[in-house]
Amino acid sequence: MQTSFLKDILPSQNLQEYVRKYQVFRFLFDEPISPPIKFHAPRPEHCITFYIRDAQKFSYLNSPIMYTYPSCVINGIYTVPINRYGGNDFWAIKVILQPSVLYQLINLPLPEITNNYLNAEEVWGNKIRFVSEQLNALNFLDEMLCVIETFLKQVLSSKIKENHPIDKVSNYLLNIENGAPLDWLASQSCLSLRQFIRKFEERTGISAKTFQRIIRFDKAFRMKNSHPNLDWLSIAIRCNYYDYQHLAKDFQEFTHFKPPAFYELEKKSPERSFGLIEA
Repeated sequence: MQTSFLKDILPSQNLQEYVRKYQVFRFLFDEPISPPIKFHAPRPEHCITFYIRDAQKFSYLNSPIMYTYPSCVINGIYTVPINRYGGNDFWAIKVILQPSVLYQLINLPLPEITNNYLNAEEVWGNKIRFVSEQLNALNFLDEMLCVIETFLKQVLSSKIKENHPIDKVSNYLLNIENGAPLDWLASQSCLSLRQFIRKFEERTGISAKTFQRIIRFDKAFRMKNSHPNLDWLSIAIRCNYYDYQHLAKDFQEFTHFKPPAFYELEKKSPERSFGLIEA
Protein backbone atom coordinates (compact mmCIF):
# COMPACT_ATOMS: atom_id res chain seq x y z
CA MET A 1 0.00 0.00 0.00
CA GLN A 2 1.43 3.37 -0.99
CA THR A 3 1.06 6.86 0.45
CA SER A 4 -2.20 8.56 -0.42
CA PHE A 5 -4.06 11.69 0.56
CA LEU A 6 -7.44 13.22 1.21
CA LYS A 7 -7.74 16.98 1.46
CA ASP A 8 -10.19 19.85 1.21
CA ILE A 9 -9.16 22.88 -0.82
CA LEU A 10 -10.94 26.21 -1.06
CA PRO A 11 -11.68 27.51 -4.56
CA SER A 12 -10.27 30.80 -5.78
CA GLN A 13 -11.96 33.86 -4.29
CA ASN A 14 -14.12 34.64 -7.32
CA LEU A 15 -15.60 31.11 -7.29
CA GLN A 16 -16.50 30.85 -3.61
CA GLU A 17 -19.99 32.17 -4.24
CA TYR A 18 -20.61 29.03 -6.30
CA VAL A 19 -18.22 26.36 -5.00
CA ARG A 20 -17.99 25.34 -1.33
CA LYS A 21 -14.76 23.43 -1.71
CA TYR A 22 -12.79 20.90 -3.73
CA GLN A 23 -12.34 17.52 -2.11
CA VAL A 24 -9.39 15.56 -3.44
CA PHE A 25 -8.97 11.81 -2.95
CA ARG A 26 -5.95 9.72 -3.95
CA PHE A 27 -5.75 6.11 -2.83
CA LEU A 28 -3.07 3.83 -4.28
CA PHE A 29 -3.32 0.12 -3.57
CA ASP A 30 -0.79 -2.48 -4.68
CA GLU A 31 -2.18 -4.60 -7.51
CA PRO A 32 -2.81 -7.84 -5.55
CA ILE A 33 -4.89 -5.89 -3.03
CA SER A 34 -8.62 -5.43 -3.57
CA PRO A 35 -9.47 -1.89 -2.42
CA PRO A 36 -12.04 -1.83 0.41
CA ILE A 37 -15.62 -0.89 -0.41
CA LYS A 38 -16.70 2.61 0.56
CA PHE A 39 -20.12 2.69 2.20
CA HIS A 40 -21.29 6.14 1.18
CA ALA A 41 -23.92 7.74 3.41
CA PRO A 42 -26.17 10.68 2.41
CA ARG A 43 -24.57 14.13 2.44
CA PRO A 44 -26.04 17.60 1.93
CA GLU A 45 -24.20 18.27 -1.32
CA HIS A 46 -24.41 18.49 -5.09
CA CYS A 47 -21.14 17.63 -6.80
CA ILE A 48 -19.32 17.54 -10.10
CA THR A 49 -16.77 14.75 -9.72
CA PHE A 50 -13.81 14.03 -11.98
CA TYR A 51 -12.30 10.53 -11.89
CA ILE A 52 -8.71 11.00 -13.01
CA ARG A 53 -7.29 7.48 -13.09
CA ASP A 54 -9.10 4.17 -12.54
CA ALA A 55 -12.86 4.08 -12.98
CA GLN A 56 -15.16 3.89 -10.00
CA LYS A 57 -18.25 1.69 -9.72
CA PHE A 58 -21.20 1.80 -7.39
CA SER A 59 -24.28 -0.15 -6.40
CA TYR A 60 -27.38 0.70 -4.44
CA LEU A 61 -27.64 -1.08 -1.13
CA ASN A 62 -28.94 -4.66 -1.38
CA SER A 63 -28.84 -4.53 -5.19
CA PRO A 64 -26.76 -6.98 -7.27
CA ILE A 65 -26.44 -4.46 -10.14
CA MET A 66 -23.16 -2.58 -10.35
CA TYR A 67 -22.78 0.63 -12.39
CA THR A 68 -19.58 2.24 -13.69
CA TYR A 69 -19.28 5.98 -13.41
CA PRO A 70 -18.14 7.93 -16.49
CA SER A 71 -15.00 10.08 -16.16
CA CYS A 72 -17.05 13.06 -14.99
CA VAL A 73 -20.37 12.84 -13.17
CA ILE A 74 -22.94 15.29 -11.83
CA ASN A 75 -24.41 13.99 -8.57
CA GLY A 76 -27.73 14.97 -7.08
CA ILE A 77 -28.27 14.79 -3.32
CA TYR A 78 -28.54 11.25 -1.97
CA THR A 79 -31.03 10.32 0.73
CA VAL A 80 -30.07 6.63 0.58
CA PRO A 81 -26.70 4.93 1.10
CA ILE A 82 -24.71 3.35 -1.72
CA ASN A 83 -21.60 1.18 -2.00
CA ARG A 84 -18.68 2.54 -4.02
CA TYR A 85 -15.88 0.44 -5.47
CA GLY A 86 -12.65 2.22 -6.38
CA GLY A 87 -9.80 0.97 -8.54
CA ASN A 88 -6.24 0.34 -7.37
CA ASP A 89 -5.28 3.85 -8.51
CA PHE A 90 -8.19 5.94 -7.37
CA TRP A 91 -7.82 9.66 -7.92
CA ALA A 92 -10.90 11.85 -7.78
CA ILE A 93 -11.53 15.58 -7.52
CA LYS A 94 -14.98 16.44 -6.23
CA VAL A 95 -16.30 19.95 -6.84
CA ILE A 96 -18.79 20.50 -4.02
CA LEU A 97 -21.18 23.21 -5.13
CA GLN A 98 -23.18 25.69 -3.09
CA PRO A 99 -26.67 24.16 -2.68
CA SER A 100 -28.58 25.93 -5.47
CA VAL A 101 -25.79 26.32 -8.03
CA LEU A 102 -26.40 23.03 -9.83
CA TYR A 103 -30.00 24.07 -10.50
CA GLN A 104 -28.70 27.25 -12.10
CA LEU A 105 -26.28 25.33 -14.33
CA ILE A 106 -28.43 22.54 -15.79
CA ASN A 107 -31.84 22.71 -17.41
CA LEU A 108 -33.42 20.05 -15.21
CA PRO A 109 -35.55 20.02 -12.05
CA LEU A 110 -33.19 18.59 -9.44
CA PRO A 111 -35.64 16.00 -8.02
CA GLU A 112 -34.98 14.11 -11.27
CA ILE A 113 -31.40 13.38 -10.18
CA THR A 114 -31.98 12.88 -6.45
CA ASN A 115 -30.32 9.56 -5.53
CA ASN A 116 -28.86 9.48 -9.02
CA TYR A 117 -26.29 11.06 -11.32
CA LEU A 118 -25.82 12.45 -14.80
CA ASN A 119 -22.96 11.79 -17.18
CA ALA A 120 -21.54 15.32 -17.42
CA GLU A 121 -21.09 14.85 -21.18
CA GLU A 122 -24.90 14.83 -21.50
CA VAL A 123 -24.85 18.43 -20.25
CA TRP A 124 -21.56 19.86 -21.52
CA GLY A 125 -20.62 17.49 -24.35
CA ASN A 126 -17.16 17.77 -25.90
CA LYS A 127 -16.22 20.60 -23.55
CA ILE A 128 -16.22 18.32 -20.50
CA ARG A 129 -14.67 15.43 -22.43
CA PHE A 130 -11.72 17.69 -23.25
CA VAL A 131 -11.39 18.67 -19.58
CA SER A 132 -11.35 15.00 -18.54
CA GLU A 133 -8.68 14.22 -21.15
CA GLN A 134 -6.56 17.12 -19.89
CA LEU A 135 -6.83 15.93 -16.29
CA ASN A 136 -5.92 12.37 -17.20
CA ALA A 137 -2.72 13.63 -18.88
CA LEU A 138 -1.59 15.66 -15.84
CA ASN A 139 0.24 14.54 -12.71
CA PHE A 140 0.18 17.61 -10.48
CA LEU A 141 -2.83 18.68 -8.46
CA ASP A 142 -2.27 22.43 -8.91
CA GLU A 143 -2.41 22.04 -12.68
CA MET A 144 -5.56 19.92 -12.44
CA LEU A 145 -7.34 22.49 -10.29
CA CYS A 146 -6.38 25.21 -12.73
CA VAL A 147 -8.03 23.24 -15.57
CA ILE A 148 -11.15 22.65 -13.48
CA GLU A 149 -11.44 26.29 -12.41
CA THR A 150 -11.11 27.48 -16.01
CA PHE A 151 -13.96 25.17 -16.96
CA LEU A 152 -16.13 26.28 -14.02
CA LYS A 153 -15.68 29.95 -14.90
CA GLN A 154 -16.82 29.20 -18.46
CA VAL A 155 -20.00 27.37 -17.45
CA LEU A 156 -20.83 29.83 -14.68
CA SER A 157 -20.60 32.74 -17.11
CA SER A 158 -23.54 31.28 -19.02
CA LYS A 159 -25.82 30.09 -16.20
CA ILE A 160 -29.25 28.95 -17.36
CA LYS A 161 -31.14 30.10 -14.24
CA GLU A 162 -30.89 33.30 -12.19
CA ASN A 163 -30.34 33.66 -8.45
CA HIS A 164 -33.38 33.75 -6.17
CA PRO A 165 -33.65 34.81 -2.48
CA ILE A 166 -34.36 31.16 -1.60
CA ASP A 167 -30.77 30.32 -2.63
CA LYS A 168 -29.45 32.23 0.38
CA VAL A 169 -31.64 30.12 2.64
CA SER A 170 -30.07 26.81 1.56
CA ASN A 171 -26.59 28.29 2.07
CA TYR A 172 -27.66 29.60 5.47
CA LEU A 173 -28.87 26.16 6.58
CA LEU A 174 -25.44 24.67 5.93
CA ASN A 175 -23.77 27.14 8.25
CA ILE A 176 -26.03 27.42 11.30
CA GLU A 177 -25.76 25.34 14.44
CA ASN A 178 -29.43 24.36 14.57
CA GLY A 179 -32.22 24.11 12.02
CA ALA A 180 -34.86 26.76 11.37
CA PRO A 181 -38.69 26.68 11.10
CA LEU A 182 -40.06 26.44 7.56
CA ASP A 183 -42.34 29.45 7.93
CA TRP A 184 -39.38 31.63 8.96
CA LEU A 185 -37.30 30.32 6.04
CA ALA A 186 -40.20 31.07 3.69
CA SER A 187 -40.43 34.65 4.96
CA GLN A 188 -36.69 35.12 4.42
CA SER A 189 -37.19 33.92 0.83
CA CYS A 190 -40.06 36.39 0.21
CA LEU A 191 -42.36 33.43 -0.49
CA SER A 192 -45.49 31.90 0.95
CA LEU A 193 -44.93 28.62 2.78
CA ARG A 194 -46.43 26.64 -0.10
CA GLN A 195 -44.26 28.44 -2.67
CA PHE A 196 -41.18 27.96 -0.50
CA ILE A 197 -41.74 24.21 -0.15
CA ARG A 198 -42.18 23.80 -3.91
CA LYS A 199 -39.26 26.01 -4.94
CA PHE A 200 -36.82 24.61 -2.39
CA GLU A 201 -37.40 21.08 -3.63
CA GLU A 202 -37.15 22.19 -7.26
CA ARG A 203 -33.80 23.91 -6.63
CA THR A 204 -32.18 21.31 -4.34
CA GLY A 205 -33.95 18.05 -5.20
CA ILE A 206 -35.25 17.36 -1.68
CA SER A 207 -37.49 19.08 0.85
CA ALA A 208 -36.11 21.69 3.24
CA LYS A 209 -36.98 19.40 6.15
CA THR A 210 -35.01 16.47 4.68
CA PHE A 211 -32.13 18.79 3.79
CA GLN A 212 -31.89 19.91 7.42
CA ARG A 213 -32.05 16.32 8.67
CA ILE A 214 -29.20 15.25 6.37
CA ILE A 215 -27.12 18.24 7.52
CA ARG A 216 -27.63 17.23 11.15
CA PHE A 217 -26.93 13.54 10.47
CA ASP A 218 -23.79 14.43 8.50
CA LYS A 219 -22.54 16.60 11.36
CA ALA A 220 -23.16 13.79 13.86
CA PHE A 221 -21.23 11.05 12.07
CA ARG A 222 -18.34 13.40 11.24
CA MET A 223 -18.18 14.43 14.90
CA LYS A 224 -17.89 10.76 15.90
CA ASN A 225 -15.13 10.23 13.32
CA SER A 226 -13.20 13.22 14.66
CA HIS A 227 -13.87 12.47 18.35
CA PRO A 228 -14.17 8.68 18.69
CA ASN A 229 -14.17 8.87 22.50
CA LEU A 230 -17.37 10.92 22.58
CA ASP A 231 -20.39 8.83 23.51
CA TRP A 232 -23.43 8.85 21.22
CA LEU A 233 -25.69 10.70 23.66
CA SER A 234 -23.19 13.57 23.87
CA ILE A 235 -23.02 13.68 20.08
CA ALA A 236 -26.81 13.64 19.85
CA ILE A 237 -27.15 16.63 22.20
CA ARG A 238 -24.35 18.60 20.51
CA CYS A 239 -26.01 18.05 17.13
CA ASN A 240 -29.41 19.25 18.35
CA TYR A 241 -31.11 15.85 18.62
CA TYR A 242 -33.55 15.40 21.50
CA ASP A 243 -31.82 12.22 22.67
CA TYR A 244 -29.99 9.13 21.45
CA GLN A 245 -33.15 7.50 20.05
CA HIS A 246 -33.84 10.59 17.95
CA LEU A 247 -30.32 10.38 16.50
CA ALA A 248 -30.60 6.61 15.99
CA LYS A 249 -33.80 7.08 13.97
CA ASP A 250 -31.95 9.27 11.43
CA PHE A 251 -29.01 6.85 11.26
CA GLN A 252 -31.39 3.96 10.62
CA GLU A 253 -33.15 5.86 7.83
CA PHE A 254 -30.04 7.22 6.11
CA THR A 255 -27.67 4.25 6.56
CA HIS A 256 -29.92 1.28 7.51
CA PHE A 257 -27.66 0.82 10.57
CA LYS A 258 -27.73 1.88 14.20
CA PRO A 259 -25.03 4.45 15.08
CA PRO A 260 -22.44 2.05 16.60
CA ALA A 261 -22.78 -0.41 13.69
CA PHE A 262 -22.43 2.38 11.13
CA TYR A 263 -19.35 3.71 12.90
CA GLU A 264 -17.71 0.26 12.77
CA LEU A 265 -18.51 0.06 9.05
CA GLU A 266 -17.10 3.56 8.49
CA LYS A 267 -13.81 2.47 10.09
CA LYS A 268 -13.34 -0.01 7.21
CA SER A 269 -13.53 2.69 4.50
CA PRO A 270 -10.62 3.21 2.05
CA GLU A 271 -9.46 6.43 3.74
CA ARG A 272 -9.21 4.66 7.10
CA SER A 273 -6.91 2.08 5.45
CA PHE A 274 -4.43 4.93 5.15
CA GLY A 275 -5.10 6.42 8.57
CA LEU A 276 -7.08 9.31 7.11
CA ILE A 277 -10.36 10.81 8.30
CA GLU A 278 -12.68 12.64 5.97
CA ALA A 279 -13.46 16.04 7.50
